[in-house]
Amino acid sequence: MARIFYSFALIIISPLIVFYLYILRGKKNQGYRAHFKERFGFVSKSLFTVKTKPLVFHCASVGEVLAATPLIKALQKVHPNLNILITCNTPTGREQILSQFKNTVACSYLPIDFPFATARFLKRIKPQALCILETELWPNLMAISHKKNIPVLVINARLSEKSLQGYQKVAKLTHIIMRSITVLASHNKTDATRFIELGLEASKSHVTGSIKFDITPSEEQLAKVLNLKQLYNSNEDNNDERFVWVAGSTHPVEHELVLLAHQELLKKQPNALLIIAPRHPEQFDKVAELLTQSPLSFSRRSQNSYNNEQILLADTLGELQCLYGAANVSFIGGSLIRRGGHNPLESAAFSVGVITGPHTYNFDHVYPELTKLKGAVMVDSNDELAKQLITFSQNTKACQTLGIKAAQCVAKNQGAIQKTLNIINQYLEPKP
Repeated sequence: MARIFYSFALIIISPLIVFYLYILRGKKNQGYRAHFKERFGFVSKSLFTVKTKPLVFHCASVGEVLAATPLIKALQKVHPNLNILITCNTPTGREQILSQFKNTVACSYLPIDFPFATARFLKRIKPQALCILETELWPNLMAISHKKNIPVLVINARLSEKSLQGYQKVAKLTHIIMRSITVLASHNKTDATRFIELGLEASKSHVTGSIKFDITPSEEQLAKVLNLKQLYNSNEDNNDERFVWVAGSTHPVEHELVLLAHQELLKKQPNALLIIAPRHPEQFDKVAELLTQSPLSFSRRSQNSYNNEQILLADTLGELQCLYGAANVSFIGGSLIRRGGHNPLESAAFSVGVITGPHTYNFDHVYPELTKLKGAVMVDSNDELAKQLITFSQNTKACQTLGIKAAQCVAKNQGAIQKTLNIINQYLEPKP
């Protein structure tokens, strides 16, 4: 009954959902209007022409795609003929899938969780198993998969105390979700306990750690980092190495705070360079407008016309990890405002230390360990951010130590991918 009410409510507000995705989001990013039929389960026939049933990975957006990439590539290495479909919710997620995997996987949008759309999707795709990253727990998708005997694997699962309370408010619907899970691989015992408290059978729960720690720069990435350092780290006037910091995945309001911090840094380090990478592509032009109105000189990475400006606007996709690697220190956005932060391990993996604001609840499974091992420092305001940047620019040894500790934290917590692969392998259908 709970799922019937949920589905009915979705159908009632469906005009608003379509208006939001196609009109509002589509106006800002045309990618939301492309492949729109997939939102209703009308996936392309080319996705299921392969005779073997696909293994489906659902990654909500860019962060989940990046986290899942090493896992999926490890799976491809073990099972080179495995048919894999990766679904997502956003155009940037889709672009990241294409960037990471080229034509080695299929990709599509996951349908909106209407029962008819989900049923159509599953009927057309006929997946051998469904792997859901983190907490993308859609009731109809999971319940219909369970009814069709499609294994539902929730991997890299996490559940904050706040999310736990939210699920408890819709207990009957939550119980349907928990009953539909075949196996759950969580970050730690605390996350596992919260899922069990919501009704998951304890026998279905496994603690594997976070696959986000299993990030290792590739030879290609390291070569690109070296090129970026040669391009941006030296000052053309005196050939001295300049202090470079990256503000990655910044949001509105936060953009302005970051620029204020950089202006303070420039008073002490006139040659310092800020590389600012807005979280969403629709913010690129808005940040460019901010910079145009500011006293700061800047160039756009997409135009490849850098000429020793004070700021580089990273208005490209798929480069953030390497830009982190080219910096002395990074600031991870979504944390000076209440957005919950973004993944600091993309920076830490390159031995680049992390500065974060106080709002990191999206990464409660990462920041406590990273801070404990002294690979990250927290600031409460743009003034504190500026002071911390000035300190690191004047004390290169402390800055380097922060980066070394960050990389050690990543290495210490690796191993989740192999544990997760062991679970997935149990649900792969034998080769025909």
